[in-house]
Amino acid sequence: MKIGILQTGLIPTDLEGKFSDYPSMFKDLLAGQGFDFESWSVVEGEFPSGPEAADGWLITGSRHGAYEDLPWIPPLENLIRGIVAADRPLIGVCFGHQIIAQALGGKVEKFAGGWAVGPQVYDFPGGKKTVQAWHQDQVVTLPKGAEVVGANDFCRYAALLYPGKAYTVQPHPEYGDAFIQGLINTRGRGVVPDAQLDAATARLGGPLDRAEIANQFARFFRERSLS
Repeated sequence: MKIGILQTGLIPTDLEGKFSDYPSMFKDLLAGQGFDFESWSVVEGEFPSGPEAADGWLITGSRHGAYEDLPWIPPLENLIRGIVAADRPLIGVCFGHQIIAQALGGKVEKFAGGWAVGPQVYDFPGGKKTVQAWHQDQVVTLPKGAEVVGANDFCRYAALLYPGKAYTVQPHPEYGDAFIQGLINTRGRGVVPDAQLDAATARLGGPLDRAEIANQFARFFRERSLS
């Protein structure tokens, strides 16, 4: 099964050479699941020919907001709607979670409650899961047909299931501790309150449920189901 990765962001310049790009992070996350991959850097204007270019699709995170006036966002939204209409399974992470919701009729905005940074605990149907997060934007209005399957007190729409069509999550299962620490060092100071960054740093090193989320992704690609 060929998975098309739509890259919507670039890693910070200061972290280049120390970490792989976002498509490679997802390839590593899904390693051993039997998938083939091809990626398109839509953030740089590179798009696939259409939904038929892959058997399933994944949209990465980004430093950009889904609501920003950027030339590549409208064609990405059109592609998302095309993927759904073509009945190809679709997964979105962080920005991907948000842009899919927006493309399908939901609303995304900069959350007045601030940032989520570092390991966060979410309630999923199978129990609590700890996953890295790095975001201020949130989905605040659900698209028609979206079901909430993951949440916590800070992020009420942390994981959404569009039955048979798409599965999206706000946190970052592809991020490890080292990359979060890199973001704290290169992007966090002066943007996120120092006390929050320090608290996030103190939580690093604990167990993460990355493999469980990766298995959810793989199951959804193959079976259109989370269980």
